[in-house]
Amino acid sequence: MSAQDFLVELGTEELPPKALNTLAEAFLAGIEKGLQAAGLTYSAKQVYAAPRRLAVLITQLATQQPDRSVNLDGPPRQAAFDADGNPTQAALGFAKKCGVDLSEIDQSGPKLRYSQNIAGKPTASLLPTIIEDSLNDLPIPKRMRWGARKEEFVRPTQWLVMLFGDQVIDCTILAQTAGRESRGHRFHHPESVRITSPANYASDLRAANVLADFNERRALISKRVDELATRHEGTAIVPPALLDEVTALVEWPVPLVCSFEERFLEVPQEALITTMQDNQKYFCLLDADGKLLPRFITVANVESKDPSQIILGNEKVVRPRLTDAEFFFKQDKKQSLETFNQRLQNVVFQAQLGTVFEKAERVSRLAAFIAPHVGGDAQRAGRAGLLSKCDLATEMVGEFPEMQGVAGYYYALADGEPEDVALALNEQYMPRGAGAELPSTLTGAAVAIADKLDTLVGIFGIGMLPTGSKDPYALRRAALGILRILIEKKLDLDLIKAVQFSVTQFGNKVKAAGLADQVLEFIFDRLRARYEDEGVDASVYLSVRALQPGSALDFDQRVQAVQAFRKLPEAASLAAVNKRVSNLLSKAEGNIAQTVEPKYFDNANEFSLYSAIQQADQAVGPMAANRQYTEALARLAALREPVDAFFEAVMVNAEDASVRANRYALLARLRNLFLGVADISLLG
Repeated sequence: MSAQDFLVELGTEELPPKALNTLAEAFLAGIEKGLQAAGLTYSAKQVYAAPRRLAVLITQLATQQPDRSVNLDGPPRQAAFDADGNPTQAALGFAKKCGVDLSEIDQSGPKLRYSQNIAGKPTASLLPTIIEDSLNDLPIPKRMRWGARKEEFVRPTQWLVMLFGDQVIDCTILAQTAGRESRGHRFHHPESVRITSPANYASDLRAANVLADFNERRALISKRVDELATRHEGTAIVPPALLDEVTALVEWPVPLVCSFEERFLEVPQEALITTMQDNQKYFCLLDADGKLLPRFITVANVESKDPSQIILGNEKVVRPRLTDAEFFFKQDKKQSLETFNQRLQNVVFQAQLGTVFEKAERVSRLAAFIAPHVGGDAQRAGRAGLLSKCDLATEMVGEFPEMQGVAGYYYALADGEPEDVALALNEQYMPRGAGAELPSTLTGAAVAIADKLDTLVGIFGIGMLPTGSKDPYALRRAALGILRILIEKKLDLDLIKAVQFSVTQFGNKVKAAGLADQVLEFIFDRLRARYEDEGVDASVYLSVRALQPGSALDFDQRVQAVQAFRKLPEAASLAAVNKRVSNLLSKAEGNIAQTVEPKYFDNANEFSLYSAIQQADQAVGPMAANRQYTEALARLAALREPVDAFFEAVMVNAEDASVRANRYALLARLRNLFLGVADISLLG
């Protein structure tokens, strides 16, 4: 079957930069879907996206749709005709569905059947519908109309190129009649550009100062920005999202280095970086020590004969932005950070839970409680907690919300607060997302845990539990943050005591009955998903959860030990034995004896198991006390042989009550050895 290259390009006014990549990928996906539905084969695909165009190149697209047959089964014969042989509504409805008369339906089999061979259509006749459907299905939240036209799209359309081989597809889509004339760069080459062939699309536009390939422009910008940064003895900050957005703003990228006055460097560099990145789409430069340089890189969309004019223009535009940041910084520093708490006494955190200042007071007390338990300083943690929300009332954070915590850090240092107290004002929000940075100080860790616990207890205490689709207070993220801090920083905090302390801080603002248990269950339930993501079987999590350890670190250490135990050859057998023992003990009548009496043994295997248990108890007791759980379970694995021998030779439910009770006591000793780490009877 013959094949030709196919190109479609839709020209528009400037497309939304943050959505450009999404629109391009969706355009390609829609075309692929249409080609596949039509049974049309091709060898390769390529999507192009630039500020004023979306384009797709399909290489070696079949020129003819293959013939296909349609076979549809209808109702059974007995349902299709009545006793007199007249067709029923079922038969007539099936014929109507097939678009034919009933006489054309095959009635010879047990069911009515319609078969039809459909000749394939020329690909050129199918392409307009495929393209139109793909454009209609693009993820555009709000479409617009322009002029008096009824057509709607994300931006007004300007031209349409549709080439199949050397043939122009005859069609009109979104008010544009297809042709082979594209357009070049808006300033460098405003004239029409004739696309010589689909395969030459990118090169034809490059000659007209348009780099249509998004990835090519992105790589070029990244490379050139790095080169310019190195030339100016710096390193560029290039967030991927900003690089994508800048790439979507230009057709012919020309990065240029600009400067600003060094006096602005007295302002916290995070504020300067934020305003330059978010508002101006600039790439900032850092020196070898990570300090901001008084330079930035802008990416122009034109290759000017006098680049200095573009540089001066950008420097003029950025100056008022930096001046604003400088003004807010100086205004805030006219008073101490702590005085901003006065404003927070009038700012509501949550209607039932009080003000932001009241939250800061609770966080202060809770952080002071937590700090000594994790090796920190209670006084400093309490101080950091009291200052933790102050910067929310500052001018700086009011203008740059991303500066919360960061502004507090700078203002606290300016007030002479200890370094760890100042750092904690920013670290309280850590981790800010999955896999994000954790607090570096114990003071910061204590405040971060306290802040998150206070929110969890408070919101749960007023009954505003998160649902499957809604979690307005980010309680899941808070719980995961607490767990990450405790586990990854190896902080041994008893969450049971911490949560109970937090509950007391709210007084009658919350329903305290059962609240601590509810919050703890929510927190530890988050571990299940964490371990599943790490490839840990759910049964391993459940085996530890059954013991309800209060420390997240202890919980994790036990899980890692059980995970290692599962890989041992003895694991499956010992897990089965523990399950059997658990069932036996649950059915035992009366209290199980605390001690084992060897005088009731009547089988050598009982003596062997008793001896093995005593030796194991002496060995693993210190291991479990030191949380050497992996070593403890590895030692207990040696019990497999005497345990198997015991169950092969001994009838646990002996007729003699004393012998039976003694055997139960022996098995209880065995089970308690394992319960020192986890309930391995739950292992799957």
